[in-house]
Amino acid sequence: MNIIAIIPARMGSSRYPGKPLALIHNVPMVGHVAFRTAMSDLLSQTYVATCDEIIQKYCQDAGLACIMTSDQHVRCSTRTAEALLTIEKNTGKRVDIVVMVQGDEPMVQPEMINCAVKPMLDDPSINVVNLMAEMETLEEFEDPNEVKVVVDRNNDALYFSREPIPSRKKGADKVPMRKQVCIIPFRRDYLLRFNEMEESPLEIYESVDMMRILEHGEKVRMVPTNFRTWSVDTPEDLARVSRLMTGDPLMQRYGGGVRE
Repeated sequence: MNIIAIIPARMGSSRYPGKPLALIHNVPMVGHVAFRTAMSDLLSQTYVATCDEIIQKYCQDAGLACIMTSDQHVRCSTRTAEALLTIEKNTGKRVDIVVMVQGDEPMVQPEMINCAVKPMLDDPSINVVNLMAEMETLEEFEDPNEVKVVVDRNNDALYFSREPIPSRKKGADKVPMRKQVCIIPFRRDYLLRFNEMEESPLEIYESVDMMRILEHGEKVRMVPTNFRTWSVDTPEDLARVSRLMTGDPLMQRYGGGVRE
């Protein structure tokens, strides 16, 4: 089976411009994501997809595969789909599963890629998977930069929100506090179909792409992960991740990504 990872990245982030090349222990963030993702033994190849020549130049210098895409994309999924079709054209090989890994997940572990893909290998009816992780603090639970999720008994998503869900307003002293971790495998054809679906109202209100799938009456399988990771949405997040990654053993394996 041909399984690839694509990491969409652009310099023009509205919340943190330039963050793909923000340094964490002298390695640009997108480099951390790409090198660590590529350590998964399920992947045939890992690519960065970007519209920015400065990111392309970094990838070339660091030995990372990079696909240039249009600068008109507003969603990661459409950039990923364009890159997917370019990769198939360039390689002459059809992709079965594409793992979309957000470029602001520098603490990703290769085992997380494997865990996200496994349900799709076991069950051909599953078209898309998200990882989810437990949140440990109310601060994280209430942070609008973290996408929360509630699930049913099969671990299929019921709802995603940037608000704290489920509610603690009725006096419950403990509720499940789970967040989406943006490692998202799609079956190849489903990614293309997803991008053809009409954008949905709740997707827009919540600013969460996965709501489109739920509003169209389809399922998103959520897979728990015990790995503690933080995405980077602000300079403060970058500082926190830098502290947390001090002494990280995986960094020793990709010294070629260091940029002075």
